[in-house]
Amino acid sequence: MNVRLTANPAKASRITPSLRIAPSDLTQGERLFRAMPRVGDLDEDNRSFRAVVATATPVQRRDAKGTFWEVLDPKGLQFNADDDFPLLTDHKQAARETVGRASGLTIDGPSVSATLRIGMADDIEPIFQRVKDGTVRHVSAGYQVLAWRESKNPDGTRTKTASKWRLLEVSLVPVPADQNAIIHRSAEMPFDLQTRAALIETLRTACNLPEQWGGDLAEEAVTDEEVREAAREAMLTRQQPQIRIRQDHTDPVQIQTRAADALAFRMAGGELPAASREFVGMSLRDLAADALTRAGTSVRGMSADDIFTRAAHGTSDFPLLVSNAMGKVAAQAYQAAESPLKALARQRTLPNFKESTSIRLGEMGRLEEMTEHGEFKHTSRAEAGETMSLKTFGRAINVSRKLLIDDDLGLLGDMTAAMGAAAAQTEAEEMVALLTANPNLSDSTKVFAAGRGNYATTGSALSETALSNARKAMRTVKGLDGKTIIDAKPKYLVVGPELETAAEKLLASIYATTSEDVAAFAGKLSLVVEPRLTGAGWYLLADPARVASLQYGYLAAAQGVQIQRQEAWDTLGLKYRAWLDFGCGWLDWRGAYHATGAA
Repeated sequence: MNVRLTANPAKASRITPSLRIAPSDLTQGERLFRAMPRVGDLDEDNRSFRAVVATATPVQRRDAKGTFWEVLDPKGLQFNADDDFPLLTDHKQAARETVGRASGLTIDGPSVSATLRIGMADDIEPIFQRVKDGTVRHVSAGYQVLAWRESKNPDGTRTKTASKWRLLEVSLVPVPADQNAIIHRSAEMPFDLQTRAALIETLRTACNLPEQWGGDLAEEAVTDEEVREAAREAMLTRQQPQIRIRQDHTDPVQIQTRAADALAFRMAGGELPAASREFVGMSLRDLAADALTRAGTSVRGMSADDIFTRAAHGTSDFPLLVSNAMGKVAAQAYQAAESPLKALARQRTLPNFKESTSIRLGEMGRLEEMTEHGEFKHTSRAEAGETMSLKTFGRAINVSRKLLIDDDLGLLGDMTAAMGAAAAQTEAEEMVALLTANPNLSDSTKVFAAGRGNYATTGSALSETALSNARKAMRTVKGLDGKTIIDAKPKYLVVGPELETAAEKLLASIYATTSEDVAAFAGKLSLVVEPRLTGAGWYLLADPARVASLQYGYLAAAQGVQIQRQEAWDTLGLKYRAWLDFGCGWLDWRGAYHATGAA
């Protein structure tokens, strides 16, 4: 059971709940102002009165994640019209502490009201008198939350809204968590100084008014409505704080990033970040001069040759700026030309160029039946390991003096994009060579072999029957223990350009008129066309997340194509080098099948 007795109401009232409690054109203060409880009636004959038992005021709580603001959504209250609940004092559940009943629940916008009736017992009479004279004027709800809705506040705190909850009890309390959970006063009850002070404090916190507000109210403002009107005027006339956000535009790293983005945009097009617009109209000479100026070198009177020479071989960040821009362009071209075979393999990162072994543990098989003595039998797992190592591939790029002076960024972009595409071409050729070479694995048997059941020659032309035989072989392949079926379900059909059309027809979804016309493999296999494959051979591979067959990797410190500046005093211009640390290898044969395509 939750009770709202553990929060600081002054802080709670300053948090904007995620619940909408009034029209959207009202400010938070106006919504809270309108939500304040008004004067009600006290029926002395029936010993009953109306009270606000719960509101949407946030209350601070704590859970395993830390503190959060709890909000009760009145619309989420689950109740029936004839429900009634025990009326307690201070949430004490003992029978002698039950002083009455609560019934007649109603939802009034941002609050829940109820009729509270105090019993006739002699020991309860003092409590009714305290309610009658205004000594006890607050209540607190005990409830159970059935569903939460969590959100983030602008200041980083959390708000958890009880979107579905039910009431368990109502208690009369001297100090509530929610100042708005209040007993409605009788119309005849005097608006004394104590009641006036309580209302002023509640309005001050609810409307976020200055701490000194209320002390300077005129003595004649002694009625409920006059105090509320004074709070409304103070809320409407207060000066809203002006928040100004200043951004530092002098950070060298940020300048270099924005300039590199603008240069990459001029080289290869694409999207231009808004922060880089100030650099997009600058030529290479302008960028070099700007870099020298930021490094503390005056460029007044310098020729273009002098500017480029000093920018290239001095302390400015111009060479790094160009390198970063070229890296962005190369990465775009590299990603666009990536081999489709990479989607069929598992990626790794290696710390060095040493030969790396991937260890694969065998299957556990099935659990064994326990003996009557409850003894466990120990088992061992087979293991296998395949190796892979990285190789470095590279080329040099010369940015000539003429290109720099002519500001020929289109040519520079083409050169850089070509290097990115060359890196992707290198990866693709390495992976195709791996797939078609059919090397020996650690067990001294080739990847595709008739003895493994994953190699077909005669009758293996691409057809529904051949695919069905291949799928059956992969479905029933056994693990390292030679007994456990691992169900290497095929996911990718890999073909070359010669089989592309035939494969598309075979895998196409059709609207069949009879069951015999249904394309059995439609929607079950993904077609991968590798243009570097030749002939009528085809491959089936399993999902690498299920049974990985191929692997590829990069050096951990340099993944993908890298472009770096070289010191080049022997040339008039800039010299860059592009390289790729890449390797690929086999992991296992069980998730792969090869057919030569012979009739």
